[in-house]
Amino acid sequence: MLSVLRRSFLLAAITALAIPAVGLAHIERASYWPDPAPDCSITPCAGGVVPTPRSLASAVVPGGTGTTRVVCQKTSLKRLHESIKEAKTAGYLLRPSQPRKKITAKEARALTALNKSLKAQCAFSSIQDAVNASGNNDRVVIMPGTYTEQKSREAPTHDPACSQYQIVNDRGETGAVSYAYQYHCPNDQNLIAVLGRAPGATAPPQPPLSDRHGIPDLGPCIRCNLQIEGSGVSPDDVTIDAGRVASGDGAPIDSAKDVGIRADRADGFVLRNVKVRHAKEHDIYVLESDGYVLEKFRAVYGGEYGVLTFVEDHGLMQECDAVGSGDSGLYPGAGAETGHQRETSIYPEFRFSQEIRNCDSHHNTGGYSGTDGNAVFVHDNNFYDNALGFTTDVFTAAGHPGFPQDSDLIEKNNFYSNNFNPYVEGSDVAPSVPLPVGTGLWIAGGNDDVVRNNRFFDNWRRGVMLFAVPDQLVCGPAGVEPAQLAGCNPANVPPSTSYRNEFYENIMGIAPDGTVQPNGTGEAATGRTDFWWDQYVGNTGNCWHDNLGPDGTPTSVTSTPIAPLLPTACDGSSVGTGGPAQEAELLNCFADITFSTEACPWFTTPSQPTAKASA
Repeated sequence: MLSVLRRSFLLAAITALAIPAVGLAHIERASYWPDPAPDCSITPCAGGVVPTPRSLASAVVPGGTGTTRVVCQKTSLKRLHESIKEAKTAGYLLRPSQPRKKITAKEARALTALNKSLKAQCAFSSIQDAVNASGNNDRVVIMPGTYTEQKSREAPTHDPACSQYQIVNDRGETGAVSYAYQYHCPNDQNLIAVLGRAPGATAPPQPPLSDRHGIPDLGPCIRCNLQIEGSGVSPDDVTIDAGRVASGDGAPIDSAKDVGIRADRADGFVLRNVKVRHAKEHDIYVLESDGYVLEKFRAVYGGEYGVLTFVEDHGLMQECDAVGSGDSGLYPGAGAETGHQRETSIYPEFRFSQEIRNCDSHHNTGGYSGTDGNAVFVHDNNFYDNALGFTTDVFTAAGHPGFPQDSDLIEKNNFYSNNFNPYVEGSDVAPSVPLPVGTGLWIAGGNDDVVRNNRFFDNWRRGVMLFAVPDQLVCGPAGVEPAQLAGCNPANVPPSTSYRNEFYENIMGIAPDGTVQPNGTGEAATGRTDFWWDQYVGNTGNCWHDNLGPDGTPTSVTSTPIAPLLPTACDGSSVGTGGPAQEAELLNCFADITFSTEACPWFTTPSQPTAKASA
């Protein structure tokens, strides 16, 4: 095990890595999980469930729920006609792993007629203006075009007029941006801001509360159940650009704002059929909201995250494409603790707080990341061409609610060809976290996670990694109260993570077409294998069973350590006995804050393994 001195050094390194690599970023406030019960002070109630999106056609039907506000440009109908023409002949692409989709002549006529009706009632050229004019249950429909929101761009950043609303966050950082700050200066940080509630009657508690259940300064709904959607054929028809338009869908240039679209305390929020790109930090950001749907969207080249959701409940992302982010394409962080470690007085039954399905996340540093992301159901997605396809962890942000991470279900996904190296000079993606190039998935300090019925192939370093994270690394800065939420104790030996993680019925090293594409070279000594475990002393209940290797049998699965040290029994007989080589690698790589290759192999692209067997 790591000595206390080495652990302290590693904590300092990880703390440095957790700081976003962007200049003059806003300091985020301490956040709280929303009340999981619906708010019935408005009709229909807000939150309590995943919202049901309203159809685009219903936007032009008189007597519907709420008021529809239409945003358009002079060329919107022309752009629509061009998009429809291409969709009829060549089809449109929603996400790269899927074939192009064509629309029929009947569908084209219906969409054209619908947009003509929308154009007739268009009264806005700015999305933010339409949002500001909206209230509870309203909707904003955006017609085809590229929207740069010039007025939002011109709003001052770090506006002195709002300095009175700065607070101290849970890391002891002064100058954190409170909800009142967002409310009074919505475009200080955000290109488009959806503020769902009025500020509370009382100020947020200082210091922040250790118990993060319930938002203590919650005001009444003023913009709950808001739906924002594009009216085009595909998300590419409505582009919301926080950077320089001339860079297209490539790497961001001169990002104007930290966040593309922010939905804050916006219970019942729906965003669909749009593309958001080039935010300095996050293209789409949903915070402290109960009930959200993000669907049929593209998030392109966010400096940190394509999508960041934080302290959320009753959420759904689906039919999406996330590409080019410096941290990860999709990030459901600090999700509501509705899993095995839940407080039953608040969450009586086990359930998943968020679901992610039918998405592609590719060409990011990480395809998916979820620090202290609890009870997330991730299925039927494709994670490829990232440095690391999937990470759920506890170490990159001390103070996140939800420690330790637990209860994810990860099934029926494809994790493949995650060999993109953002650490090389000239990369179009600027990495902000240390991840092992060539790896399908890792659980870095999680409990009770299930990884089943997935395919892992053509990841040149490893298929899957599991390792513990000592509490000392995540308890937060010394002297800051609360340094970390319940569960973190620097004296814990063994640590609070990683226990009872189960990996079964996964197919390793075989592509869907049956070709053999190994994960690593299969050599346990180098760790380039299907499964890699640190064997942390005292970890119990982790198990790997009924997985199939490149020749279609369990015996062809490769691992570090080799069987039988990689346990198959999912009970107390599975005990970590120590892996010095694995721990040395973790220490060297997490301490390598410059992403060099001298001490750590992670930032060098592994050589492509040779298939030694046929499926």
